[in-house]
Amino acid sequence: MTGTTNRTLRHAVIGAGMAGILAAIKLKQRGEDFVVFEKAAKIGGTWRENRYPGLTCDVPAHAYTYSFEPYPEWQAYYATGPAVQGYFEHVVAKYGIAPNIRFNTEVTALDWDAATSQWTVTLNDGSREVFDVVIAASGVLHHPRLPEIDGLNSFEGPAFHTARWDDTAPIDGAKVGLIGSGSTGIQIVTAINKKVERLVHFQRSPQWVMPVPQFQYTDEEREAFRRDPALIDAIRFADEYIGNIKRFTDAITDIDGPQMLMIEDVCRQHFESSIRDPELKEKLRPNYRAACKRLIYSWCYYEEVQHPAVFVETGKIARIEPKGVRMADGTFHKLDTLILATGFQADKFIRPAGVTGEGGVTLDTFWATRPTAHYAVTLPHFPNLFMLNGPTGPVGNFSLIDIAERQWDYIDQLVDLLRTGEASSVMPTVEAHNAYEERRIAAAKTTIFGSGCTSWYLDATGVPASWPWSYDAFADAMAKPVLSEYAIRAPVAA
Repeated sequence: MTGTTNRTLRHAVIGAGMAGILAAIKLKQRGEDFVVFEKAAKIGGTWRENRYPGLTCDVPAHAYTYSFEPYPEWQAYYATGPAVQGYFEHVVAKYGIAPNIRFNTEVTALDWDAATSQWTVTLNDGSREVFDVVIAASGVLHHPRLPEIDGLNSFEGPAFHTARWDDTAPIDGAKVGLIGSGSTGIQIVTAINKKVERLVHFQRSPQWVMPVPQFQYTDEEREAFRRDPALIDAIRFADEYIGNIKRFTDAITDIDGPQMLMIEDVCRQHFESSIRDPELKEKLRPNYRAACKRLIYSWCYYEEVQHPAVFVETGKIARIEPKGVRMADGTFHKLDTLILATGFQADKFIRPAGVTGEGGVTLDTFWATRPTAHYAVTLPHFPNLFMLNGPTGPVGNFSLIDIAERQWDYIDQLVDLLRTGEASSVMPTVEAHNAYEERRIAAAKTTIFGSGCTSWYLDATGVPASWPWSYDAFADAMAKPVLSEYAIRAPVAA
């Protein structure tokens, strides 16, 4: 694959979050014809949607950047949500891709035409456009999941999902209820516990917490980063980060090995040494292994949850009433504001857009059991459709920017077959994908994610919906597509 452009392709990119911005930059650098469709009024994806107090990226800031765009302006080792959003806005401006983004434009349908080897993209205004390639960069965490609790709509005060934060809701000096104890819920506890009169944190399942450092970069350090980008590389490519990623992914796949035992020991010791009250300690003690759920990275949660204004409620919610929450044992928590930190529908991806591929196969039918993609990137029945951070990709406490960049390199090699005129369409064969899924599912069941907990990492059948091998194995897989696993259709002679 030479990379020589003999054929002009038109690309549709769905989403202007982290992955869509990456695709746009790469396509612009190649001089390609492309449009980015963004359903919202501005870029940012999950960093645009989420604005809750305490929002912080759990990847070190200097590691959460594009490899080609280090950023000397980070204020802290772990960046806040607004700082991350600011980084992406900076990148969009610097690389001049805003003119290629159509805001407030949602893709509602994709339809494949085998005769022309093109996709018809239907938009929310009813218009249609034709493209040779579609890049699905919609991300995972963008469809809020609301809890199924009786009476939720009866609450008289503000009640809202964290991704739909209500700036007018009473927080300061108020009685606040917070449902959900994942990363979002825990970050909110640390941010509002000293502002409220009372914070009732409704917790179904406690979390393991990995202690991490947090500190501010000084003006002098940022100036040094500006003068010498090698100082940034020394942070983002250091063994402290890269080595930890590899040790973490090794631990995920070798759940009784020394790396996982080390993770468990650190989390357990942090827990045992941090919680002073015996009753609270038992409420916060997980009954599953560390890393079965996504680890919470925090430098302050155990201290902040012990603030006297915070009450951790582990009982079963019976119903929501107009003035608060009624527990199954009859206890009533009177509330002014109810916050729902209940996560996202992680199985949606580009849906609810209707996608119809070759032979009339729909994405809903193909994903009837679980969302899946060949090496998390391509799909049988759906030619010239490529996913960034698609289903079965790596998940964990590391940068998905790095994952997306590696996936782009893989995608670019397949698209080169179209550019050079060697093919009119490309997609994995059903046989190759089925073999991949069989291997992946068998391996996924043996990872720490499948060791016995409930989590958004699991699909509807209880199988971890993730990459079940090491980071190095993923890097190797993305280095070069195995073309024997692909159906490559030759162009029709003119």
